[in-house]
Amino acid sequence: MKILSIETSADETAVSVVQVDGDFPTATYTILGNALFSQVDSHKEYGGIYPTLAKREHAKTLPLMLTNALKEAGLLKAKKTPHLEPDHLSVINETLHREPGLGKAMTTWLKANEPPEIDLIGVTSGPGLEPALWVGINLAKILALVWEKPIRPVNHMEGHLLASVFDGKKLAPLEFPALGLLISGGHTELDLMTDWHTYTCIGKTRDDAVGEAFDKVARMLGLGYPGGPALDDLVIKNKQSIENNDARSGLKLPRPMLSSNDLDFSFSGLKTAVRYLINDRDLTKAETIIIANEFVDAVSEVLIKKCHSAIDRYGIKSLIIGGGVSASRNIKTVFLNYFKTNKPNLKIYIPDTELATDNAIMIALTAGAKSQTEPPVAVQDIVANGNLALEQTDG
Repeated sequence: MKILSIETSADETAVSVVQVDGDFPTATYTILGNALFSQVDSHKEYGGIYPTLAKREHAKTLPLMLTNALKEAGLLKAKKTPHLEPDHLSVINETLHREPGLGKAMTTWLKANEPPEIDLIGVTSGPGLEPALWVGINLAKILALVWEKPIRPVNHMEGHLLASVFDGKKLAPLEFPALGLLISGGHTELDLMTDWHTYTCIGKTRDDAVGEAFDKVARMLGLGYPGGPALDDLVIKNKQSIENNDARSGLKLPRPMLSSNDLDFSFSGLKTAVRYLINDRDLTKAETIIIANEFVDAVSEVLIKKCHSAIDRYGIKSLIIGGGVSASRNIKTVFLNYFKTNKPNLKIYIPDTELATDNAIMIALTAGAKSQTEPPVAVQDIVANGNLALEQTDG
């Protein structure tokens, strides 16, 4: 089975082609084509993702990403005579009437290219920015209708979890119960997995997501956007000098909800504490480095404590860390070191850096799995849901 997948939940425009051989969850996956365009530079001046701009960039970039992914997969074949059936043109006009630029581009594209030899189309339906999600969904819909292929909506966060247990060829043979820690710009939550596709949210942030807090603190410290990589680089490059600096004792930050009896998180107060700490202070470079390190340490300590509590409470055998913030080298190192000492038998899964941030490969992995375990989905039933919960993907 060959899967064409589309991801447009935030500020990455991604299309991939993945071949699946065998049955889930022991199937073998081959990445035939993968194209991704990051909009980070376009959003820097806003200090975060600007939804209208993200939507416009997706619409402009998707045809090129589609071309690149299919070309890499060896599945792009030009028609001998460019043409498009009238009913197909109607489908494009009706589906993309709010995206005239994309509609025009895809009309030209579909006239020029033969339907590729794929078996399934997967597309992110949520969570994410709804204007951005709709662009990818509407493109997937016209491809499904024109090419007469089945379509599978995918929960973006489930994609992150599967990407975390993917070694480039196969999914890990998970031991259940498993715990998913999802940390991204929009999410911070703990999900109990008693089996594949079966999730119960047992803890989540009450305010800011951890990735959002990283971006805001980085901006306060003058480190730019995106905040996660900027903070990561600063702390790693200066780790030794931080440990030997006596000024650390006067620049402490709280560990919010560290001792609460639940598994929830809160990062708004931590962000505010950073603001108060730097208020009316002309920070030296050394102080900026110390505060950055203290913030990363505070976040890591809270995340680890909540995970440890959940592991003890539910008898967890596997810990899966997913989402864009899982790319943090600081967080990755702290987690691995802590649990190696405190839970040596725990299986820990953290994605490779290229699969930690948003991508279409994780959407293909999930679409393939769901297509083998759940009934088909009608094209007209697929809608964007910016607040789609992971528990809503239960099969």
